[in-house]
Amino acid sequence: MPAIIQDCQTGQVLMMGYMTKESIDVTLKTGFVTFYSRTRQKLWTKGEESGNHLRMRSIACDCDKDTLLVLARPEGPTCHRGTTSCFDESPLPDATSRYVSGNPLQSFNFVR
Repeated sequence: MPAIIQDCQTGQVLMMGYMTKESIDVTLKTGFVTFYSRTRQKLWTKGEESGNHLRMRSIACDCDKDTLLVLARPEGPTCHRGTTSCFDESPLPDATSRYVSGNPLQSFNFVR
């Protein structure tokens, strides 16, 4: 399920990733935010290569029980580009044009 990661001190949204029951269990056990990589089909702990971990403070589920909000303390930059947040680079029109030029339908699961 989608998981929004927010800085527990500043409230800044840091990133979005996907979590499974297994990755939530690992996160609760270790205290380090762990995700499920849909492309690699395996668990990965944020910072396992870079050292820029996210220390979990709390996890909450939204009212529909289909999205998580994880409050965490970042230990260094969160984004792989070296920035604090993954949400601080592209203005919306640029991001939208790149999305449309790709294959946006593969990003959705349609119910017919």
